[in-house]
Amino acid sequence: MKRKPPSDSPFEAQRKAAQRAALNALRRARRSAEKAGVSLSEWEGEFLDSVSDRVKTHGRAFADPEKGVPGQALSAMQGRKLKEIAAKAKGEGPKRRWGRKRQE
Repeated sequence: MKRKPPSDSPFEAQRKAAQRAALNALRRARRSAEKAGVSLSEWEGEFLDSVSDRVKTHGRAFADPEKGVPGQALSAMQGRKLKEIAAKAKGEGPKRRWGRKRQE
């Protein structure tokens, strides 16, 4: 049995895996919105397109290293917006970000 020589460092392999995961999450969000019949706003559609293009060409969608983990493909805010778009596609309402539930 032939083994492949280790061509990439573990860091490089982790970076490529994060890139694939981000692209898959972007595709999944768009597909689930189309399948559910939920119309995404113009901004959301443009966001998904531009982020996927940047991940494909540059390997990640943000330039400032302070905005996210260096090995990840999406920044923290891009990940949050992607989760919000995916929740909208599933038909879930917006979640409260901070604080406790109001007592009525």
